[in-house]
Amino acid sequence: MSRSLKHIARLLGLARILARHDVLFLLERLEIAAPVVFLARLFSRSASGRPGQRLAAALQQAGPSFIKLGQALSTRSDLLGEQFSADLSELQDQLPPFPGAQARAIIADEFGKSIDELFSRFDDTPVAAASIAQVHFAITHDGAEVAVKVLRPGIEDAFRRDIDLLMWAASLVEAAKPEYRRLKPLESMRTLAATVEMEMDLRFEAAAAAELAENFEGDKDFSVPAIDWTLTGKRVLTTERVHGIPIDDIEALRAAGHDPKQILEKSVTAFFFQVFRDGFFHADMHPGNMFVCADGSLKAVDFGIMGRLDVKTRRHLGELLVAFLTRDFRRAAEVHFEAGWIPAGESVDSFTQACRSIAEPILDLPQNEISIARLLGQLFAITKTFNMESQPQLLLLQKTMLTAEGTGRKLAPEANMWFLARPLIEDWVVKHLGPEARILEAVSDTLTMLRRLPQLFDNLEKGAAVLAEGRLRLHPETVRALRQKGLGGGNWALLAAAAALGAALFALFS
Repeated sequence: MSRSLKHIARLLGLARILARHDVLFLLERLEIAAPVVFLARLFSRSASGRPGQRLAAALQQAGPSFIKLGQALSTRSDLLGEQFSADLSELQDQLPPFPGAQARAIIADEFGKSIDELFSRFDDTPVAAASIAQVHFAITHDGAEVAVKVLRPGIEDAFRRDIDLLMWAASLVEAAKPEYRRLKPLESMRTLAATVEMEMDLRFEAAAAAELAENFEGDKDFSVPAIDWTLTGKRVLTTERVHGIPIDDIEALRAAGHDPKQILEKSVTAFFFQVFRDGFFHADMHPGNMFVCADGSLKAVDFGIMGRLDVKTRRHLGELLVAFLTRDFRRAAEVHFEAGWIPAGESVDSFTQACRSIAEPILDLPQNEISIARLLGQLFAITKTFNMESQPQLLLLQKTMLTAEGTGRKLAPEANMWFLARPLIEDWVVKHLGPEARILEAVSDTLTMLRRLPQLFDNLEKGAAVLAEGRLRLHPETVRALRQKGLGGGNWALLAAAAALGAALFALFS
């Protein structure tokens, strides 16, 4: 059977699941595989709940790859709308566990040793089971309590088949619906594929945990479980076992003597440091992944989904948040243009009006109800009017912000995490956008350019050789004009090199 026929058969199976949950509109809206949708309609039935909730249930039934797809779609409020994205964000990454005997076999195969050689005790019953892996508690031979994460059997092949199907469907969408190309469906699927590929190599997750731990080394309020590298491989990750209270268990926190508002302040500070100071943040911060330890410090787990922001994006984001918090909508609009998120040909005035229309209703709410994540979600949803290309890194951050806000409201309903974070954000923006910061950035850019000069000279010499040997043919009139000005043969390299050096020196000393 050809690849396309296999995909059509598998798409029909998926369409039947969507039909049973009354969410075939997803395929209908994309206007692909119309015969498949028609056949699936035969199995359609009415279902209760909002469309996003029904789609979440359908993706849950479809299996691990589609759970990951739902999680990715939950960040695309620009594509699906705010309510739809919020419903998909409730998609639970949970599946029935696989037998402990299989987990033991995978671990033994990974390290070439029996479980008894690796651990003094291993609990066969997992404490958590998700789409890609499940977690077992164990004790090492030196008495350390650990959590052992084990990949599901055969998960790599299953994801490979599903991702191939999704890439094929995305290419059909781009071909059939040119207006969707702005949303980069094929690129989004490639990003999902790369993300899942990394999630299925638990050494990458271990490296992410280690990097986050280094960033917070010495911090008394936030930490990461230690990695046991001797018991970590491609399909197995072993970390220190965390003893603590889930961050959203308010009654248990109070019973243990913790002040929920202080916990929120620590959480906000850790989130700020991850996003702005380090540009490397935990992007799956649901309450089940954050614990409060006995001393009141926070400890995060599960580092399969992480986000990165470069320095320039962090600066733009910081300015954007301050602009909204101070109701400077003109500045909020200008930041989008300066960042290159919106084409220069669009109207700043019109986009300022759009920013105001979205922000005013949200910022007029009582302080504890203001949601900057919701504001950004609505903003991303309307930017198609201004030809803004999707910004995957910001969409992932917006989803993380939404989760953090929800946890914050549970911890301290009367407080608002963004007003708590505002002094930190304002100080960071001043520090990184002031005159000294701009001078340092200019020097850094100039040094980078100077480091590239040797390669530039080499390319220019090669270009001059091509011209001199006559392998590059110019229009006769062009050659005649150049010769009249004395610009022939090797003089090209000299002229270009002089121009490049002059530009570099001008940038360095101006």
